[in-house]
Amino acid sequence: MVATLGGAVIAISGTVLADRMRNRHEVDRGLDARRREVYTAFIAAAGTAHTQLVKLAQAAAADPGPAGPAGLAESASRAALVDSGVYDARERLYIDASEAVAGAGQRMFQQLRALRRVVGGGAPQSSTAFHEAYHPYIEAVWAYRIAVRAELEGDALTPAVFGWSAWDGRERCPVCRTAPVPVV
Repeated sequence: MVATLGGAVIAISGTVLADRMRNRHEVDRGLDARRREVYTAFIAAAGTAHTQLVKLAQAAAADPGPAGPAGLAESASRAALVDSGVYDARERLYIDASEAVAGAGQRMFQQLRALRRVVGGGAPQSSTAFHEAYHPYIEAVWAYRIAVRAELEGDALTPAVFGWSAWDGRERCPVCRTAPVPVV
């Protein structure tokens, strides 16, 4: 009788432990899938905003004169961020992201907003002001990607994988390559 009762307790304990471990694994898998979706949605929304900001900067380069009412570039640049959905994606990021990815995402978002301010001020794509905001944004995008990869896959990327020496893209930028080097 004691042996039967002991066996039953062991069997039930084993079943409960296995069920708990399976449930934990499913929760972890669900969190990983949710994070992957949120991380991708955030960078995609930022990419959409970035594309619109570059188009606005290209338009400013094509028509540097007053093209309409004051503040047109400012309102168009703000709309680029709102319409992209980056604000909503950032909020979801804060809820589901790990600390490292949330921090990298926030730095990327801050650089995107810095680029927006420059474009909203009417800077054309060929201007120094544009590139002083653009390249730190590109570097922040890569830092975000690296943080996401480190969390989800553990595989690191370096600029050398792509044949580059840095993430910011200055070496590949035709404007920055031809710009005179400041004398220090």
